[in-house]
Amino acid sequence: MILLLRPSLSSSPCVSDHRNKTFFPLRTTRHVSIRCSSTVQEIDNSEKELRSSSLTFPPLRAAKRVVLVRHGQSTWNAEGRIQGSSDFSVLTNKGLSQAEISRQMLINDRFDACFASPLARSKRTAEIIWGAREEQIIPEYDLREIDLYSFQGLLKHEGQERFGSAFRQWQVDAVNFVIDGHYPVRELWERARSCWPKILAHDSRSVLVVAHNAVNQALIASAIGLGPEYFRSLLQSNCGVSVLDFIPRSEGGSPHICLNRLNQTPGSPIADEKSGGRETNKRIILVCHGSTLSNTEDGFSFAGDRPLDMLGVIQSQKSAELLLDLKVNSIISSPNKACVETAMAISKVQEAADCLGADCVPRHVELKQIGNLDIETIFQQSKMASNLQLKLLKCRMSVSLDTMDISSFPTIQSGWLNRIEDVLKTTLWDQSKKIWQSVLDEISDESSTDVAVVVGHPAIHIALLGHCLNLTKEWFGSFHLDAGSISVLDFPEGPKGGGVVRCINYTAHLGRWSIPITRSAEDGE
Repeated sequence: MILLLRPSLSSSPCVSDHRNKTFFPLRTTRHVSIRCSSTVQEIDNSEKELRSSSLTFPPLRAAKRVVLVRHGQSTWNAEGRIQGSSDFSVLTNKGLSQAEISRQMLINDRFDACFASPLARSKRTAEIIWGAREEQIIPEYDLREIDLYSFQGLLKHEGQERFGSAFRQWQVDAVNFVIDGHYPVRELWERARSCWPKILAHDSRSVLVVAHNAVNQALIASAIGLGPEYFRSLLQSNCGVSVLDFIPRSEGGSPHICLNRLNQTPGSPIADEKSGGRETNKRIILVCHGSTLSNTEDGFSFAGDRPLDMLGVIQSQKSAELLLDLKVNSIISSPNKACVETAMAISKVQEAADCLGADCVPRHVELKQIGNLDIETIFQQSKMASNLQLKLLKCRMSVSLDTMDISSFPTIQSGWLNRIEDVLKTTLWDQSKKIWQSVLDEISDESSTDVAVVVGHPAIHIALLGHCLNLTKEWFGSFHLDAGSISVLDFPEGPKGGGVVRCINYTAHLGRWSIPITRSAEDGE
């Protein structure tokens, strides 16, 4: 359930936006200062009436995938100028190159339609990616970038000099930022919500959307039920690719929505040391172990404590190579064999990285095993839930309950965690809280560890993503991770300041073994 703070408009007119729309939910229970032209209204979320604000989507007859791409680097990006919805910047040579890389990345993918912002930098990116496809690109004005009014066109230091406290609020409290009588971030979320019916109404299975940083954030967040307080929490790099799956419900109604991928970039997702313009302070990298001897065919399900197969060994080596861009101090792993093998591969490459020349001493990387990370143990702890799942499988597969074990759980597909019983979700969620605290302690301000790598099963990592974003177990089905994937969490203000999700389910480092973005053009239904 998603909660919405609804202020009393009659008693506090200053807390509504310029069109008297209601508030979206704030992330945590705290006091928030909302600045108006004459007063500061203090709001305590815990004392306000809350109600559901989930965006209702029309029922779908078939699964639909929406692929979001941010435009390539623009001239104003390079200058550090505030663009907003202005249309004076164009792609740089680097931006053109990024768009071409994205075109190559998506060249074999099957898209039925392309929606694009009409602004030049986005329109040109869409034209490059869309290439020679016959269908016309559909311009959608509501996909333009956030409207920033008097801020637009200013260099960042000019905005700070000219607007002072307002510019500071834009940096630290964007959801309540006011300029020229407008709340830009709240307006953006409303606009993003209005785009979804237009995109989903198109009779298509795979849709490409090419737009901008802020509006793509708003599209992703609003789809999975997150409000404008999550602005700058879901990073969108130039030409970064994000994927949303819309999955029909058997009983009808609004579909399940799952963020299958976030910000798969043309370059390395860990090379940039900034998160949304802020310097990265601490970082957590979630590495899913590779495929094992029994899960290659069943889509990476619960396969017991088994070692990596040959593909899994390759995936672990590829992950280790990607992490060479960082100096990893600590690796936390589940005791599961596949996780330990993956952690060891990363450790060996890290320790040898400084010793490629002569007379070098290997650097030690601390390896820690945490039993709480063992997904098999967590699932077996919930015997009741396991029995419910096994009975369900017995009905579906017509096999004896006595022959079933945890390795026969359903195939892991986008949104698969929606199908597990609530008691099992609770067990997993409660266990993951302890893991999350242990990981935060690993990168605490007093610690010398700047980068912690966590190796585990995708179900655990999905729970850790939820804790990073201050969500609840109800969001389990809103994220997806694949074997060998990497997700990156940055903490610009340290572990106590809240996390920024740099990428989720990144697999481009796997090369020829990476997970396709969409259906191949040659694939059948």
